[in-house]
Order: sequence, then structure tokens, then C-alpha cells
Amino acid sequence: MESSVFDLEEEKLTKEVKKRGIKRVLIQLPEGLKPEGPRLAAAVEKASAMTIVSADPCYGACDLAVQEAEILGADLIVHFGHRSITDRPACVPMVYIEAKTDISLKAAVKKALPLLELWKRVGLVTTVQHVDMLGEAREILLRVGKSVAVGDTGNLYAGQVTGCDYSNAHAVAKDVDAFLFVGGGRFHAIGVALATAKPTVVADPYQRRAFSVESEAQKIIRQRWSSIHKAMESERLGILIGLKSGQTHPEKALLVREKLEKVGKRTTLLAIREVTPESLAEFPTLNAYVNMACPRISLDDATRFQKPILTTSEALVVAGELSWEQLLKKGWFEG
Repeated sequence: MESSVFDLEEEKLTKEVKKRGIKRVLIQLPEGLKPEGPRLAAAVEKASAMTIVSADPCYGACDLAVQEAEILGADLIVHFGHRSITDRPACVPMVYIEAKTDISLKAAVKKALPLLELWKRVGLVTTVQHVDMLGEAREILLRVGKSVAVGDTGNLYAGQVTGCDYSNAHAVAKDVDAFLFVGGGRFHAIGVALATAKPTVVADPYQRRAFSVESEAQKIIRQRWSSIHKAMESERLGILIGLKSGQTHPEKALLVREKLEKVGKRTTLLAIREVTPESLAEFPTLNAYVNMACPRISLDDATRFQKPILTTSEALVVAGELSWEQLLKKGWFEG
């Protein structure tokens, strides 16, 4: 996708910097927007604030560069491309710029219609970039006789999903036969399919095309059963406590540890910021891992790891607290 189609609100940003009297800014961008970093930095520096662009990966609103800002002495973090999802007070003030776009959805949604032909009731979901345009997609579906459901749980904007929050999809899953995800790529759509166990079609407005993610979701589900089965046979498990601002859940980690040890597993708690195969390879005596940080690492990157790396729900299957059938029905995400 081209970053130029997004509203990066430079004027609003520079006014905010001047109003607050900010002296040093840290800009954080997701991968698709990083090319705009130098231009945004130049714009902010015109407001008399020294500006640093984070070159590290940014995976979502749960991945805030708070520690980095403190190290750099920044008195403001500007986080692009996501909506705030945490109520935790940050040590450094934050400004979120959602990078919305008014790109037309019509061509992509029309191409999705043949793929939705078998289903009358359609759930409609998208990312923050397109929430203001969902009405356009809804009208197209209604005109061809579909009923349309848009979840609104209050956690996010109506119809919005994130990489790990599919509560709006869950809210309408019982009332629909399939989902239409409007947005770029496969990532969020696969999440919808795993969260709801419903067929999911993508209408990509950037490439003006449509496609199903059913085969990819089913492949991941098969991989997940294999990982759970291997973890059941494992004696020693590492429990990964994420250190990123929105991924730190030590209390949940302790509960999962207790449940696993009740069924005879030996566990070690590991604090980690970046969950990588190289990091986990340093612990050869551990046979499998429970990932308490970002669940998408387990679901999307499983083949990169030599040993099983389970989500919280999958760990509960190993502990006998949840059956495989219940996991399939519940989905791989809370909410």
C-alpha cells in the first residue's frame, strides 16, 4: 500500500507540539508508514522540536516505544497508524495519529461479491484506517440482498478489529454466515477467521482485488493441533512474559503456570521483549513455550520456531482446562 493515501495530520501534529512546548519528539511508525519518517521528522522540526524516528519494528498499539523515549529523553511519543487500546498511564505523553484514508472501497467490495455468493448474512469488519468508510461497503452488500452486521462492543470503533482484538467480530459471529474484511493484506482477515471459525473474504481497496483466507486459516489450525500435541508430550515448558507496554501479563502467566504444574509440567518464567527463534534457542532444556505476549507470534510465525510456542488458550488445552473442540468454538483470541 502507498503511504501517500493516508492522512498523517502533519498540521495537527505541529500545532500540538507547539502548544505543549515540546522539545524532543520520538515518532513511531508501523512498517507500511516508515518511508514517511524523514518527511514527518522534518515537519515536526519546523515546530522547533528535535525529532527522532524509531527504526525498530512497530506491531501495534500494544507495542509502544516508552522505554526508548525515556532513554532518548523524549517528552512526547507520536504513534502513527493505530488507536489507543490501553488505559495504562504512560510515563511519556502520547499522541496517536490513526492514519485514516478515504480511498474508495467500491471496486474491491464489488469483486468480493462472487466470493460471498453462498452466504446471506455477512459480518463487516475493518481496521482503523477504514472505519469511516464502512457505510460505503455496507450499502453495496445491502443492494445485492445481503443482511449486514457490524459489531460495536465499545472496545474499538464500530466494525474495527486489531491484530489481537476481534471483539467486534465475536459480537456478531452467531448472527452471520461469513465475514467480509475491508483492508489491505491477509493478516487481520486470518485473525477474523481464527477468532470466529467463519469463512472470511478480503476486499483489498489498495490492490482492488478480493480473495478468501479460508485455506490459510485451516492450515494454521492444523499447525496449532500439532503444536498442542507436542507440548502435551513435553516435560519442561518456558512461560514467556512479554515486556512490551501492552503485552505484559505477569498475573496471567502465574495462573497458567499453576495450571500446567498441576498436570505435572515443570515450568520456567522467562521475561522477553522480542520473541525470536534465536532468543528461545538459548534454553535447550525447555521443550515448549507458552507465549503470554503477542498471540500472533504463535499463530503466524510458528514455522520459524523449532519448538512449540503456544497461545494462552492452547496452554489451557495442555492443562486439561479446555478441550480442542472448545478451543475451535471459542477461537484463538479473547473477547
